[in-house]
Amino acid sequence: MEAETAPLVSNDAIVMGLLAVLLGAVFWTSNSQIRFFKIFYRIFPPLLLCYFLPSMLNTFGVVDPDQSQLYFVSSRYLLPAALVLLTMSADLPATFKLGPKALIMFLTGTIGVVIGGPAALLIASAVVPDLIGVDGPEAVWRGMTTVAGSWIGGGANQAAMYEVFEVGDEIFSAWVAVDVIVANVWMAFLLLAASNSAAIDKRVGSDTRAVDHLRVKAEAYESEHARIPELKDMMFILAIGFGAVAASHLLADQLAPYFGQFEALSDMSLSSGFFWLVLTATAIGVVLSFSPARKLVAVGSMKTGSVFIYILVASIGMNMDVTAIARNPEFFAIGFIWIAFHAGLMIVMALIIKAPTFFLAVGSQANIGGAASAPVVASAFHPSLAPVGVLLAVVGYILGTAAATLTGEILRVIAGA
Repeated sequence: MEAETAPLVSNDAIVMGLLAVLLGAVFWTSNSQIRFFKIFYRIFPPLLLCYFLPSMLNTFGVVDPDQSQLYFVSSRYLLPAALVLLTMSADLPATFKLGPKALIMFLTGTIGVVIGGPAALLIASAVVPDLIGVDGPEAVWRGMTTVAGSWIGGGANQAAMYEVFEVGDEIFSAWVAVDVIVANVWMAFLLLAASNSAAIDKRVGSDTRAVDHLRVKAEAYESEHARIPELKDMMFILAIGFGAVAASHLLADQLAPYFGQFEALSDMSLSSGFFWLVLTATAIGVVLSFSPARKLVAVGSMKTGSVFIYILVASIGMNMDVTAIARNPEFFAIGFIWIAFHAGLMIVMALIIKAPTFFLAVGSQANIGGAASAPVVASAFHPSLAPVGVLLAVVGYILGTAAATLTGEILRVIAGA
């Protein structure tokens, strides 16, 4: 049995090589003058392919992400380095002037998750009555609480729901698959929206002046100071990026256990090392953005951070196996109804307040994907906008456990438990 399910490639050095080749192929073809590729990439943005193609390695059994450390390395080492480099390269005073619409869209997304889960369970139970009316560790509603935690914050909040609602291991595993696949499918739609944001915003009549001003100002700063990088410049970039990673891990290793001593703070996910890793890396980047280090954008600090982000994207995509849908179709039906409710609420709110597509996409992903992918979606609009995704994701971590607990209690009532 093990021989049948063993992946073709288990060596992470080879897996990393495969991901690098896929990323290189996407960038080569997306810049090709061949007519087919020019038409193809008008429809599908390169970033979407960078996340979708690695998922095929999992789907067809070439790699097994559960046996690979690439996502862990990408999220714990490359992500904080990218956050520092992207944040320190950004014009943060202009970023903070984007206005309240970003926060409104984020909170709308949170409400969409809180209400959407119970609504999806009610709708699905009308077709499959066995989904409710039963309880126990393997009850469907208990597994859904872990998705709520993941979709309003991230892994730390998901783990909290696993403990709070005493979720059984089997149902938890099933909903992890739902979480990963549904979230990544939705992320694909957000990336498509990012590539067509100008047309969407024009049609809706969204006020994009603040976002456009920030993007143009960042591009002007980079082009004004641009020069050919020397070896010392690249070493400075790596020194700052990974020096900040070391400092972030050092502080996270101290802060997480300290706050874990207090139950109330632990319930807010302040005992999560990853939370403090993201928060500390972001804070370091904010401080550096007001220092001479920001001038490194002229020699590629933002591009280096973007390279790390793309490696993270590939490792995230590698975790998706689309064949899992066939194993628990009713759970995936609930998941897609759930995300549709979240998306619908956000679209309605965006139309009401005429929010730019950027605020919708990043506000949603800061909920659904957290710090690991919110800056990815933000960077799809422009690398200088990545800090917006990071800052909103931090808010998600803080709100996640409380909002997910509320979702769980509503699900408990609906299930009659």
